[in-house]
Amino acid sequence: MRLLIVDDERPARDKLRRMLALHPDVELVGEARDAVEALELIARLAPDAVLLDIQMPEVSGLELAASLPAPAPLLVFVTAYDQYAIPAFDANAVDYLLKPYDQERLGRALQRLRQRLALTPAPTEVALAGQALRQLLVSERGATRVVPVDDIDWLESADNYVVLHTAAGQPLLRQTLAGLVERLGERFVRCHRRAAVRLDRIASVHPLDKGDAELLLRDGARVPCSRQYRADIMARLQAPLPEN
Repeated sequence: MRLLIVDDERPARDKLRRMLALHPDVELVGEARDAVEALELIARLAPDAVLLDIQMPEVSGLELAASLPAPAPLLVFVTAYDQYAIPAFDANAVDYLLKPYDQERLGRALQRLRQRLALTPAPTEVALAGQALRQLLVSERGATRVVPVDDIDWLESADNYVVLHTAAGQPLLRQTLAGLVERLGERFVRCHRRAAVRLDRIASVHPLDKGDAELLLRDGARVPCSRQYRADIMARLQAPLPEN
């Protein structure tokens, strides 16, 4: 079982490394100090699972989880804060280790990972329904770009990627459109089989033939809206906007 540790505190990484050394079937493939470094190591090393801290500077563990390409490695969240347990399991976490933990508790988490890997050799897509994420991480030309969710106007499917349309550019995130919309929560809504839009960016809706429509965004962008999504868009526009 190939594991990656992600924690911004060196003593926490050291403790976990020593405890993992007592498990012969565990191979520690690397350690990351923050979410940006973790994303790069996950892409390069392809671990089976990640032991992931939640409270980290700049980009949280939950935001890293939302940025992982599908299929993603299995996740065990390791944190000192119990209030993140529900979001962690919403993120399809295999377990939630509350600091300080002991060898016995870590052993149970590792056993759950073994069982999940035996049942599902290929890691599954991470889900984060309802989480108000602040930002996403995008691998771009050997670097990692942090994209604030508030900067995204609309989303467009492009083969195995999603184009994040922002005023500063159109970075590509290796995700499915349906999965990303679910993770971003109620702020974004599908408007086409290949597009989704942020509700508060819509300036007007222009009807087209056969029940289709075109959405004019506040920045002047025009986004297609197919008839199967038009009624939902209109209903959502008349409802109170969800909180950020």
